[in-house]
Amino acid sequence: MGVLELLFLAAGLSMDAFAVSICKGLSLGRIKPGDMTAAGAWFGGFQALMPLLGYFLGIGFSGIVSRFSHWIAFILLSMIGGNMIKEAFGNDEDELGGNSMKAKTMFLLAVATSIDALAVGVTFAFLDVKIIPAVLLIGIVTFSLSAFGIKIGSIFGTKYKSKAELLGGIILILLGVKILLEGLGVFG
Repeated sequence: MGVLELLFLAAGLSMDAFAVSICKGLSLGRIKPGDMTAAGAWFGGFQALMPLLGYFLGIGFSGIVSRFSHWIAFILLSMIGGNMIKEAFGNDEDELGGNSMKAKTMFLLAVATSIDALAVGVTFAFLDVKIIPAVLLIGIVTFSLSAFGIKIGSIFGTKYKSKAELLGGIILILLGVKILLEGLGVFG
């Protein structure tokens, strides 16, 4: 697998994290200086870690990973999205809230958006892929797009915070549904 192919793969894998970062930026509104770096680190780190884990899992567990990854991503994204919608209509703030950069929130989002990268890592075990450069490229691309996504979302989120939380929650749920339907073979 060449560098250009890996770059396209990295961009494709990072799209979920990019979309979630935009939603996160929308719900945060005004971002703090480290929010872009934190989001990039969480999403980029997990997008790099998961294919590495998948690579080492290899053939033995590939069927299990691909069979359930869409369900795991759907459940996590739906929970977080549902909570963001709830917060759009209330003043209470939950630890899993859309406007939180807490470790628990970011961990769940990072796992939900990188499950597919685990399956990609399993396929790396069967291809001629130098795993360390591949996962570094995936991590760097995702870091960059996620940090940029937080900024984009924050520009629009300050003005429209509650509507942004509602929209962000809906987008996360729809993203979870899309992943589920793709995993079930409904979409190409």
